[in-house]
Order: sequence, then C-alpha cells, then structure tokens
Amino acid sequence: MDADARMRHATDQEIYEKIWSAIAERQIGPGTRLKEEQLADIFGASRARIRHVLQNLARDGLITLVPNRGAFVSKPSIEEARDVFFARRTIEERLVERLCATIDAAGIARLGEHVDQERKAHQGGDLAGAIRLSGAFHMLIAELAQSQILATLLRDLVSRTSLIMAMYQQKEIQNCGPDEHAAIVQSITARNAKAALAVMHHHLAHIENQLDLESERVVARDLEDILGL
Repeated sequence: MDADARMRHATDQEIYEKIWSAIAERQIGPGTRLKEEQLADIFGASRARIRHVLQNLARDGLITLVPNRGAFVSKPSIEEARDVFFARRTIEERLVERLCATIDAAGIARLGEHVDQERKAHQGGDLAGAIRLSGAFHMLIAELAQSQILATLLRDLVSRTSLIMAMYQQKEIQNCGPDEHAAIVQSITARNAKAALAVMHHHLAHIENQLDLESERVVARDLEDILGL
C-alpha cells in the first residue's frame, strides 16, 4: 500500500498526529479554521471521526471549538505565553538534572546525532526540518530521562510553544541554531547538573526573549497543501 492509500485509511490517532505535527512545526498558524468537511476529504474519513479528533485536539488546548462557527487553531494570549515558558523552565530543568545522573553512552550518542541533524538542516536552509528537529530535541531529553509524566506535559507545552512562536516571534529574528542544544548536550555528557540547568534556563529565556508581544504575525496556508497527500 503506497503512502497516499495509507493516509486515506489513517486511524484517528494518525489523523491527530498529522494535525499535531503540522501545528508543532508551525505549518498551520494560530487562528486557522479547520473545516470538518475539508479534513474529512483530505483523510478519507467520516466527519464523525474528524469531529472526534478535533475534540481531542481541543482537549489538549491546540484548537478552540467555537459554537456555530467550527474549529480554529488556538491563539494563545500573552499571559498564556508567559505561563508556557514558566512551565517549560520548571519541567525541562528537572529533566536535564535527572538526565545528568542517569544517562548512558547510548543516550549521549543519540543526543549528539540529533544535534548533528539539526546542524545539517540549518546549513541546508531547511527551515521546516530545523523547526521539527528543534522541538524533537527537547522531547528526546524527556524520553531519555524516562519520565512519562513529564514527557506528556512537555509534549503539550512544545506544541503550544509553536503556536506562541507563530504568533509572536519577531520577523527579523531567526530560530535558535543548534549551538545552544550542543551546549546542553555537553553539560549533560559531563554530568554537570549545575551547568546543564544554567544552559537550559538560558536557552529557554533566549527563545522567550525573541517574542514580540505587541503584534501578531500569522501566515495562513491551505489545509490540503499542508495535510494532504
């Protein structure tokens, strides 16, 4: 079965993941309307199934269901943006502290390989790939730290961060390069928890300081182009 046919027979979870990834990778901007009939056509699924997926996305805070209007990608407020970064600092500092005490050689190798992939994406001008890999780096730390609770919380926060960046990132500022991630890996490899905490705190503060909280910049794209086959 080819990729087109597989997507046409996607499960509810696969549809959820496809939409989640498009939001997390900033392909779908805040405020974008998600039409049931269009999504049903894209995925070859019933509107009832699409409605169920949208309800799950709404439960996780990624979309907003407006009575008599439909589903829209959420538009986080400035206060929500600050709360997200506060929560990320709390969770991710705990994760790197834990990882400094538990990581093995295989885990160190995986982190290093991931940073290498990020460098290649940046050097090759692959913006979408760089965004995807940047979020995946933080999720990899959660995976290696082996905390299912914190990993679940962080996954939600990473996707919310993508919405925030899509709305508030200053246009002239580029995404953080892989150097800060490399510094985090270096501290973890040295099992220097104090340094790892400081570098992670600086990294998240750097991202937050890139936000322009006075204006919104959202680029709308066609859903079929983003999610289609």
